[in-house]
Amino acid sequence: MLTSFFNKSKPLSLIVIIVLLCLFYTAYNFEQWFLDFELLLFLKKLGRLLSLVFSLLVLNFIAKKNELTKRSAYKTLFFTLFAVSFANLMQSETAIIANLFVVLALRRLISLRSRKFIQKKIFDASFWIAIASLYQFWSILFLGLVFMAILNFAAYFKNWLIPLVAVVSVAILTVCFHLVVYEELYYLNDWFQMSNFDFSFYGNLQMLIPLSILLGLLVWTILNYFSMMQKASVTRRPVLGMILLSLAIAAVVAVFAPTKNGSELIFFLAPFSIITSSYFDGKKDRVFKEIVLIALLAMPFVILFLI
Repeated sequence: MLTSFFNKSKPLSLIVIIVLLCLFYTAYNFEQWFLDFELLLFLKKLGRLLSLVFSLLVLNFIAKKNELTKRSAYKTLFFTLFAVSFANLMQSETAIIANLFVVLALRRLISLRSRKFIQKKIFDASFWIAIASLYQFWSILFLGLVFMAILNFAAYFKNWLIPLVAVVSVAILTVCFHLVVYEELYYLNDWFQMSNFDFSFYGNLQMLIPLSILLGLLVWTILNYFSMMQKASVTRRPVLGMILLSLAIAAVVAVFAPTKNGSELIFFLAPFSIITSSYFDGKKDRVFKEIVLIALLAMPFVILFLI
């Protein structure tokens, strides 16, 4: 029943997923949003919610436009279910905004397969990643995706210099903004965020349950993704490889992130959702998939009860 509902990307299924995301976001932020109401704080949290919904819509667009998955609602469903299962993620402004810019960069990089406006797309992607690093420093590592895209689609000398130009442009704009608004300089130590390797919070049930399910599901589905890569066309294979690389970079970013409360895992969600969706789009194991979907839908409610 659930598989048949989400097996096709209909407006109704997308609306249900967005409503689910909004309801859980409201639940996690209810006290600050309503009980201690302040207009400025309310608008900030509303902007954070809109950023999260926009990330979801961009992910849906990327997958459909580039045929990374079939036309199902699974990628948006998995993104939402795991996002709302990490309470601190729902309350982290920096993580949500940084992830939005990384997803926007991924969209530009994957579109390089058309080999049109190559230099502009490389600059745009690098620019978005540099902006993301202002919110979450270690997201700068996603520049590795840019260099992989250049290697696959446009390996000319001048193209390798474009990411540096984009990063310098963001640095100049940031310094100018701070001089005008705050009347002070923006230094390197204002940008850099020291890593934190204290993973003790990962032992909490509210963190351990969704993380264990996420990793278990990833291990189960990634073999199917590798098989799909082998069967893919020569032009499509580099794009699928970029999704894998983004997953690997997300793991490194999570390890080096300054906070270890679940919000650092947000960069996993887009590539993870695409990889997992590729398995659920298949016709095999329908009963097993139904059971998994029921468990995944129950997961955020269980986490909310534990908080």
